[in-house]
Amino acid sequence: MGCLEGKVAIVTGSGQGIGRGIAVYLAREGAKVITNNRKPGGTAIERYDKTSMPEEEWEEMRRLAGDADSTAEFIKKEGGDAAAFYGDAADPAAAENMVKKAVDTWGRIDIVVNNAAGLGSGSIASLTEEKWDYMTVPKMKGAFNLMHFAVPYMMEQKFGRIFNCSSDAWTGLPDNDAYSAGNAGIVGLTWAAAKELYRYGITVNAYCPQGASPGHAVEYHKMLRNVKAITGKDPDPRLLKAVEDDHGDPVNLGPFFAYLSTEEASYISGEVFSMKASGKIARYQYPALVTHAERPSESGFLWEIEELKDVFEKTIMGEDYVSHAAKSMWG
Repeated sequence: MGCLEGKVAIVTGSGQGIGRGIAVYLAREGAKVITNNRKPGGTAIERYDKTSMPEEEWEEMRRLAGDADSTAEFIKKEGGDAAAFYGDAADPAAAENMVKKAVDTWGRIDIVVNNAAGLGSGSIASLTEEKWDYMTVPKMKGAFNLMHFAVPYMMEQKFGRIFNCSSDAWTGLPDNDAYSAGNAGIVGLTWAAAKELYRYGITVNAYCPQGASPGHAVEYHKMLRNVKAITGKDPDPRLLKAVEDDHGDPVNLGPFFAYLSTEEASYISGEVFSMKASGKIARYQYPALVTHAERPSESGFLWEIEELKDVFEKTIMGEDYVSHAAKSMWG
């Protein structure tokens, strides 16, 4: 018996890539799984123009593509239990029906993995409104919707595990402004919900995954070309080698979700983890104020500009301050 025997999970965006890997592993540990993506056949291939990329990138994307049915069938062939659900998690009606299908089919909902997301890249100058919406709305609204409809069942059970997909880009990735914003939003949502739900036995954590996926096959290589165009040079080859090693079989990410879904991990909530298919797991530090200054009350609360020059240089920023914006992201 696996550690998740008797548990029921929903994994959005699990027709392919990272979501598929997570769904497959949860099923191997005994969970019954609702697999999901927006429509049969998936959307990865139709989103891209074959002529816009090298042939090898196109073939890599095709190899990694799939949909909710193909993932569910794979799980069943391995002896697991799964059911496919097609619908956009960003649509409240679809999200509600997804949760309802899990409850109607298996009587409960224990684990929600909000993995569905819109991938892409683009700078402040180049982003269109359409691309901005695609990389921010589905991820944040989809996560909220699934949580909104699943949490009442979890509260009644006094047990629930929620995982919200973010990205290391939440800290700010150049030429990925919308993507960075959407993922930072997920972190804020996770922190807030974790504080609300902890007393009900429900944990909420964010994960920043790296693993093989159709989107990575296209966007990663596109990003590298953009970086070279911006900087005039190729990224550090040592960095590239590490990145490529980290984008392996996404099933390798599964044990992280399985362990954090057990009773033993009930104390872990409100965290942001970075994780890679190469077996690496890291935890981000919760943000905290690091410097402080205030004007003496007897002098009034309105700062003088000349005062602030001295306060910022010596107290708020410090004499050794170097702007984060001045640090190279690419080596």
